[in-house]
Amino acid sequence: MADSSRATLSFRALQLANEQRSLYGLRYHDFERYRKHCANRTHRLRSTLKLTHGKGREFKKHPPTPLDKIQDGHLQLTLLEAERAWSYSQELLALASQPANDEKASALRHNATGRFRRAVHWATQLLSQCQTLYSAGRLPAQGLLEITAYTLILNGRFLRYRDEFDDALIQLGVAKSLLDELANQAETSRDQALATYFADEVGPEIRYCAHELGNTKAYDVDNIVAEVAGQHRAQLVDGYEQLVQKLRGEGASAGKDQAKKKLGALLWEGEPVPVRNPELVDVLLKVQEGEAKLKHESAEASQPKTGEQKKKGKAVKGSKSKRGVAAYDNILLALSDAEEVARKLVEAQQLSGAASSLVAGARDIGFVHTYIVYHLLARRIQRDLLLISTLLSSQHAQNKRHSAKGKSVAAEPSKPHKEQVDVRLFPALVKLLDTVLQSLNQMRALPIVDESPDLATAVDARISFTSARRCMYLARAYVPIKKFGEALILLQRGQIHLRETRSVLSTIDTDLIATGDPAFYLLAPADVDSLDSDLTADALRFKTEWFAYNGGSLSADNKAYKKPLFFDIALNYVQLDMDRLQERAGKKPQPQVAQPRAVPVAPAADKRPSARPKLEEEIRAPTPEPSAPSKGGLSSLLGGWWGKQ
Repeated sequence: MADSSRATLSFRALQLANEQRSLYGLRYHDFERYRKHCANRTHRLRSTLKLTHGKGREFKKHPPTPLDKIQDGHLQLTLLEAERAWSYSQELLALASQPANDEKASALRHNATGRFRRAVHWATQLLSQCQTLYSAGRLPAQGLLEITAYTLILNGRFLRYRDEFDDALIQLGVAKSLLDELANQAETSRDQALATYFADEVGPEIRYCAHELGNTKAYDVDNIVAEVAGQHRAQLVDGYEQLVQKLRGEGASAGKDQAKKKLGALLWEGEPVPVRNPELVDVLLKVQEGEAKLKHESAEASQPKTGEQKKKGKAVKGSKSKRGVAAYDNILLALSDAEEVARKLVEAQQLSGAASSLVAGARDIGFVHTYIVYHLLARRIQRDLLLISTLLSSQHAQNKRHSAKGKSVAAEPSKPHKEQVDVRLFPALVKLLDTVLQSLNQMRALPIVDESPDLATAVDARISFTSARRCMYLARAYVPIKKFGEALILLQRGQIHLRETRSVLSTIDTDLIATGDPAFYLLAPADVDSLDSDLTADALRFKTEWFAYNGGSLSADNKAYKKPLFFDIALNYVQLDMDRLQERAGKKPQPQVAQPRAVPVAPAADKRPSARPKLEEEIRAPTPEPSAPSKGGLSSLLGGWWGKQ
């Protein structure tokens, strides 16, 4: 059995405090919810560690835990007690500031001061325990520096609350210097973001204290921290230089295991994008892994095939495109998670009313969210374009196989070979281009794109080119159903979009989409010319097919007879002869009667009856119309009595 008294503890005060605050209400400044969570968590820890204060109402103080029996749970219990008292003090101060509690505001502030002082007491007790554990070699230097910074921050806030700005500035300044050192010597990007996050929270308080002390350069927080920390760091932190040296040694001995947890540099227009939240670092590391897999897949696809790979080409047909789409799906999933986390952070900052702790014009969490959305849309466009190219290449390969099969079979040389196109191809391409247009329009509305004129112009050029391409495929989808007029109108609209694309591309000096990171949707003038020639060829072919179909008529079949509306009902009961009705209405020309030729007289010796020629057949006269009576009145009725005239 291992010796528990020499086991190294992995207690991280700042990490634990940040996780509990983010998950249980403090993201939205809900101190009551966080206080109740801390109370429940301390009760569970006391039950687990068997540190309860007896049963019933009688309080039994538990003796202090020996050093060799201290575990991570004991340190967590003390930290959560400090967090519970601090959140209760902030809750009481919020209640005291409400107008409805004006009468008892003084009592609420008095209780808040007591709870705040209790929080500082718990933090100081935790710091003394950690210093003892560090001296015994059971706690690393990073853990001790974190709890030291936590205690200084809590004590500095308490002094600022009591308007002791001089002492508060010293405490907070030294705490920020410790956090900066932790950020510089962090082993992982998450630890760096954690220290930066707490340093950003302390920065405005240092600026406020310096302003209250009359400092004319209160805005310059870094210089104030450097001045204050250099004078009082050794007094407030025991063995500061030795702690920093040991921290650097721990970071150097971390090895290659922590290298994978380092986040690569995120750049936008040559300047770094700050990631100051630990939650965001976790999801961005997954994005970084997805980008590495995508680069690996694209590198494999670009390599030439060897002899063995060509032999196995039929067996692994389409596997590269499937792997490429899967790689894009992986990175899109990671970017979606990153966008959700960043959006929640932005919403929390807006709902809580907390102003940004950075200086004006700096890149805050809102900028990071927009940056992630831009990359998400870019990867989505790349995936859709890959699907389009895969569909077109598969259709081209299928046509190639059909043409080769037709050449092998003895066919008529006079009949030209006609390409067979799947009717589902063009609607699928139109749907994919619709998603590309949607992504481009969303990208155009982003603030970081709108603020860059060259990038906005490049996105506009892609929108026009994609619209022209969509018109071409949509027109090809209309042709199989014999709607040539609609197809030609769409081709004309595509020509308009192409002219717009040419005019927009002529105004771009540097295509930031093609030269950016990631580079996607490459668009060259040769692509525009190729699409223009395709539109022209399709227009000529559609006109030829339309003329061969029905002579260019707008109706689908001009020979078909269109019945009147009345006959739709009448013909359900009566069978009518429409040709006869047209003839009687005078709308059908009368057939010309051929004149019979003279029949030659047969010789008398031949008495056999000759066949009657067809021209001698009598043509049936049309049915005469009933004539109206010439005379009317009584004489017409009694004509039978007096006889006919």
